[in-house]
Amino acid sequence: MKFKRIILALALVFAPFACIVLSAFLGRYPLSPVEIFHAIVNRLSGVAPDVGTNIVWEIRLPRAILGSMVGASLAVSGAALQGLFRNPLVSSGMLGVSAGAGFGAALAIVLFHNTFMIYLFAFLFGILAVALSYMIGRIYDTAPVIMLVLGGVIVSSIFSALLSLIKYIADPYVELPSIVFWLMGSLSSASYKSILISSIPVFIGLAGLMLMRWRINVLSMGDREARSMGLNINLDRAVVIICTTLATAGAVCVSGIIGWVGLVIPHMGRIIAGNDNRILIPVSMSLGACFLVIIDNLGRIITGGEIPLSILTAIIGGPFFVYLLKKTKGGGW
Repeated sequence: MKFKRIILALALVFAPFACIVLSAFLGRYPLSPVEIFHAIVNRLSGVAPDVGTNIVWEIRLPRAILGSMVGASLAVSGAALQGLFRNPLVSSGMLGVSAGAGFGAALAIVLFHNTFMIYLFAFLFGILAVALSYMIGRIYDTAPVIMLVLGGVIVSSIFSALLSLIKYIADPYVELPSIVFWLMGSLSSASYKSILISSIPVFIGLAGLMLMRWRINVLSMGDREARSMGLNINLDRAVVIICTTLATAGAVCVSGIIGWVGLVIPHMGRIIAGNDNRILIPVSMSLGACFLVIIDNLGRIITGGEIPLSILTAIIGGPFFVYLLKKTKGGGW
């Protein structure tokens, strides 16, 4: 049994790296293993880059690395919030971070036409949306989890309406297509700069959730049990929400809105690891990274164009969500 666990742990650790390496071979411009090897040698030796070297190092690898970061962030955030709310139908965007980020990105597209400002506005408005949801949830202390969910629904609706307003007044020939494409999710703008920008909040959020894993287990038992074990419920809940917000906002600001990952991947992780968040969160991190890299590769190679990520994730996530509804009857654990 221990040997199987060691093998599974090693597989989960190395699987994202394997997916990233595999991505270097996949695309509409075919590259052989020999060409990949030459691209690596050329980069390390400082030789003037050829077409293959530029494709591998400037397009495919940054895209795969960013995809693994985004997938891991969304999956871990979804798993943490499902444990916090004691509901397997919760996703990483439950508290309004995706709606807020969408409005922020659309506003930046209309006002600035600048990639960095899009990242910044999406990140800041994603955090603002969650802060507003948390403020609404703190109106009544008697039912904080229910009020947090209600706050997320209210804030998401408001930012969705504001996003519709931005789309209505946007230039239909330049700005509106950019907004629509961003909202569907894509890694087409991936670069080492975008990886650096998103890595700071993502790593802070993921590290915090890794440290809070056992506390999430206790919080998932209910408020009374958590208090009896000495936890400061309000503080621990706030820390989990802050970490999930940082991870999700850091991911969404550079990739656009990608649905279903935060819902589907934690359940795939439970098939492997069960409900123990000490194991589930690392497993979700690995599965989420692999899942989104694979989905991005599919979106790049199955057609002549590029299929937005949210379309493919919805095709997979939709039927799985129906299965969850049937299994849980719309309830909790």
